[in-house]
Amino acid sequence: MHNSLRNLSLAVIAPLVTTVLWWLPARPVQGSSTLQYFASTPAAVINKYCVTCHNQRQKTAGLMLDSMDVANVGDNPAAWEKVVRKLRGREMPPPGAARPDEVTYVAVISGLEKALDKLAESRPNPGRVAVHRLNRTEYANAVRDLLGIEIDGQSILSGDIPDRQSFDNMASVLSVSPALLENYLSAARSVSRLAVGDPKGHPPATYKIAANWTQDDRMSEDLPFGSQGGLAVRHYFPRDGQYKIKVRLRRQLYDYIIGMGEPHQIDIRLDGVRIKRFTIGGEAKGMTTPETFPGDTQGDLEWEVYMHNADDGLEVLIPVKAGTREVAASFVSSFWEPEGIVQPPQIESFARTDNEVYFGNPGVGTVSIDGPIGVTDTKELPPGTKVFSCWPNNAGAEEPCARKILSSLATRAYRRPVNPEEVRTLLDFYHEGHAEAGFVSGIQLGLERILAAPSFLFRVEHERIDDLDLASRLSFFLWSSIPDRELLDLATHGKLHEPAMLEAQVRRMLNDSRSSSLVENFAKQWLKLDVLSGVAPDIYEYSEFDENLRAAMQDETRLLISSQLTEDRSVIDLISANYTYLNERLAQHYGVPNVYGSHFRRVTFEDGIRGGLLGQGSILTVTSYPNRTSPVLRGKWLLEALLGSPIPPPPPNVPALKEGGADGQPRSVRERMELHRKNPVCAGCHQRMDPLGFALENFDALGKWRTVSDGAPVDARAALPDGSQFEGVPGLRKLLVGHREDFVRTFTEKLLAYALGRGLESYDYPAVRNVMRKASANDYRWSAIIVGIVESVPFSVNTANKSARGEQ
Repeated sequence: MHNSLRNLSLAVIAPLVTTVLWWLPARPVQGSSTLQYFASTPAAVINKYCVTCHNQRQKTAGLMLDSMDVANVGDNPAAWEKVVRKLRGREMPPPGAARPDEVTYVAVISGLEKALDKLAESRPNPGRVAVHRLNRTEYANAVRDLLGIEIDGQSILSGDIPDRQSFDNMASVLSVSPALLENYLSAARSVSRLAVGDPKGHPPATYKIAANWTQDDRMSEDLPFGSQGGLAVRHYFPRDGQYKIKVRLRRQLYDYIIGMGEPHQIDIRLDGVRIKRFTIGGEAKGMTTPETFPGDTQGDLEWEVYMHNADDGLEVLIPVKAGTREVAASFVSSFWEPEGIVQPPQIESFARTDNEVYFGNPGVGTVSIDGPIGVTDTKELPPGTKVFSCWPNNAGAEEPCARKILSSLATRAYRRPVNPEEVRTLLDFYHEGHAEAGFVSGIQLGLERILAAPSFLFRVEHERIDDLDLASRLSFFLWSSIPDRELLDLATHGKLHEPAMLEAQVRRMLNDSRSSSLVENFAKQWLKLDVLSGVAPDIYEYSEFDENLRAAMQDETRLLISSQLTEDRSVIDLISANYTYLNERLAQHYGVPNVYGSHFRRVTFEDGIRGGLLGQGSILTVTSYPNRTSPVLRGKWLLEALLGSPIPPPPPNVPALKEGGADGQPRSVRERMELHRKNPVCAGCHQRMDPLGFALENFDALGKWRTVSDGAPVDARAALPDGSQFEGVPGLRKLLVGHREDFVRTFTEKLLAYALGRGLESYDYPAVRNVMRKASANDYRWSAIIVGIVESVPFSVNTANKSARGEQ
């Protein structure tokens, strides 16, 4: 029937409608007819529903559709993209006004998008990224890949604070100030000294465990089974030598060491091998406890001194080979019953480290590493140091070796071949350092110059990017770091932009462990989980919250997204997945039985509640207030992060939501929100946010499941302004999966912005739609979307500029 009507209509009125045929969607909407399509041309719909407000007289939102020609979107594509986004989110016409039916919405949106995409194809606009400074994550990763040194970017560089709607790699937020440049110069000096094994560049390092961590179990996968408390750290030893490793134990308010009433064993390990075991506490030092001889004043005094100083001897001096190695300190777990029998929970004392309690399990406070001990010069170097690709055997070989070392390092650091002038500059610095203290000092000063060079610290792209620009874009997108040698070689020989080669490199890079930066950097910021570290739930309402739970929440989300990326699943599975990753601490919090130990394992669910992002404690916590849930925050998060329909800031002087039961107010959050929504000023946004948030009300402010709240059963039913009804997490999940294209579009936009290092403009949206069309054939898998982004016009315009490069 549909095809017959279409053929008849075209035959009869083709001469009259040839100018509007291209507005039709690629295929009919189910249940629609061709006559409905022609009745729903953009011009007719806009004149009927939009122009009454958006005209030259009222100028609502600065949009004057009566002066714009819908048949020629090229006159103002930015405005038409805005119209498309408002229609797609069903934000316009506003609630209460006359609205078109769903068939008309789809037809108009499809027509406008098709016209805008054709315009973009004929007039491609890749946009322009401003000068891009390396943020501290990128700087630390670049140092790791260039020099083989893992540094703590937070300790040596200032933070990069993004706009809350963007990422910390946006060029627009990576400002430069004299103080920041001094910061980078200082970092270059410290890192270069560390890299060549200069003791002056390696002061003692101290690793600390937060005081409010509970150390009653194995703390990480890097610690051995049967361990309790403690920590494992990766530390860079700059050269072969003697190093001192010292452990300080946890103390309470009055500086008493916790848990010294009983003997305990503590191990210090290097690369998993036990170096030494100490026994402390109880009668470990041959003294009696005060309880042994009541009234023994001398014994009391000795015991009090011991309680302060029991860890004085917890140190070892050992020879260590140069390189990054794992140092660990942990207690040997002591069981009340044979191992394997579930133990009763340990005493959880409120704010243990902030009160007078000194009993319970001991814990590690800090681990400090000092060395190399007794080394005052750098004449002898450890073999295999990554910086020294050669080593001179005589004075005559020093400068050629220095040239090779510095040229190779500069090529990687600058992400391009270096020119002779740049090599001469580096050798000038080498000669200056050599004159002061010899070959190693010369290399150190040359390396310091590389790490302080604008060509390392800034990414400055050509007006039309070439293969070398493309290599940098690709590596900072997927690895948050510099290109490796394979990528750089392909770019240098002009082969990277070839489609087959480009796709092959993307897939190779995704299989590299460095692609985890997409999880640690992109996903964490996209989902707004970077704020979880600062969340402080009300200790009276949620006394069970501690740092162990916070860390478990972070790890759950990280492991879920990492599994999706590694297994190359459809990004829609982020919502629809029926599994997650739990350890015992988080499983107890969720009420999931039969999960034991601190290690995470994959857990599958059949109830439709947990699994995927919607049941994650991390997300549910950051979208709550410290003392209660917030349907508004959760609904706002869903609209912005998953559906790409951001909510405008609230108008001024909006009254705060009153506490439950105050001034005769209803007790439940839902009832109070319904009263709040009766305010016409608030209703427009809250009608969109609140229903989504209500569906998550079975989760409390920490993501724990509940059926009762505020003394009444939780009501998780919800309805959207268009009449769509759903209930609880299963209903919300079904709703979001039903709007899969909105979710994929939002995901693609966020990922493209992250990849480009700039916010998206109206001329980027055709590229987003093109990526989606291509990826749909592969079920929107991660790799399909990422390859589509890399091949898109904004990311890699397929032109090459072979002009010579000078230092930027």
